Formats: sequence, C-alpha cells, structure tokens
Amino acid sequence: MGMSVQIRTYTGSLEGTCVHPAIWALCQSAERAGLPLLGHVDRYDNTTFNRLQMKPVLAELDQIAADASPDEREAVREIVALIQQCERKPHRYLVFNGD
Repeated sequence: MGMSVQIRTYTGSLEGTCVHPAIWALCQSAERAGLPLLGHVDRYDNTTFNRLQMKPVLAELDQIAADASPDEREAVREIVALIQQCERKPHRYLVFNGD
C-alpha cells in the first residue's frame, strides 16, 4: 500500500483521506527543494501537521506545484482540499500516513 494523507481529530477519528499515488513524489520534490515541512515527511511512519502548520504546508504545496507533473498537481489539489476541510473545524490534524 502507498502513502496516504488523512484528516484526523484529536481523538484519532478519521474524517478524510487522499490516497493519490503521487503523494510520495511530492514529498521527494519537497526534500530536493529543501522545504522544511513536506521535505521531512517520513515515508515509513506517520508525520502529523497541526493547525498552525497548515499555512506553511499550503505554501510548500504551492511551490512544489509550480514545477510538478499533471499527476502531482492533482495530488496537490486533493491535499489542499483536505487542508481546507481541516481549517473549517478546530482540533484537526493533517497526517501523512507512511507505507
């Protein structure tokens, strides 16, 4: 199974998931670009971003999308939709769920 991105509540409930196959490619692009958040996503474990980290993650996604393939841009759109969902309610976390 590949990497996924999830919305989780503080109690651990799952509220949304993106399983796009290009998620790991985005993280690799972020690492090559030296981006501090997405560039350090763990491929084999969970990496969790809280509400305060959402805006910097969005900025990093925008930066990556500029040079991304169409497939990667679609993954960016799906992750951005999850972030927007997180921003509507408190106590939500964006979790990159490793392989």
